[in-house]
Amino acid sequence: MTVADVMTPATRVITATSDTTYKQVATLLSEHHISALPVLDADGRVIGVVSEADLLPKESRSQDAPTNRPAASLSEHHARQKARAATAAELMTTPAVTVTAGTPVSQAARRMERARVKRLPVLDPDGRLAGLVSRADILRVFLRSDAQLLEDVHELLVEQFWIDPAGWSADVDDGVVRLSGQMETNSLVQIAVHAVGRIDGVVAVENDLTYALDDTELRSVPDAPYGSVFDTRHSRPHD
Repeated sequence: MTVADVMTPATRVITATSDTTYKQVATLLSEHHISALPVLDADGRVIGVVSEADLLPKESRSQDAPTNRPAASLSEHHARQKARAATAAELMTTPAVTVTAGTPVSQAARRMERARVKRLPVLDPDGRLAGLVSRADILRVFLRSDAQLLEDVHELLVEQFWIDPAGWSADVDDGVVRLSGQMETNSLVQIAVHAVGRIDGVVAVENDLTYALDDTELRSVPDAPYGSVFDTRHSRPHD
């Protein structure tokens, strides 16, 4: 699944412009029950994001006495600037952490986690706002039914990886996939378990598979994709 499958389209996204006032930003966040909003220029391009965290310094430092003391750190310098800010242009964090509509949901989740943000503006090829994806949107992948997941498992392993469906089976219960039965080789089992675990919405994979041949001990080439299954099938035998 990609961000396009779960995002809120731009027509429904609450936005601000660079001259939106502090109070207007606070009102938008409160009225729409959101924690952040993108700031757009006149052409609809994202130039930053204003979050609740950007608004807090004005209140948290409202009782501080005026001082000419240099800021002790970069974070304190930014907090002082935001405490004096009156518009979105002065409040916003820039550049914004963004994704494109074609970004896989898993990559969007990693970007949120690394940047410690709750939502990401989604950009079109011209850098204009195409939508917004939030943590809640990302977690929607886990709302997929067990029947949908089971269908994906068979499509992936049988139709894409061409793994013979005879001898093994898959069951899904509350998002947990259980693979059982026997496959041809050990490396094929490893490929299947790894691939199923990457299906969007799969919570975990229980591996009860056995194999007829342990091909991982036949020949191993360092850094070969997915282990030695490709080595044993596509390499020439030793003379």
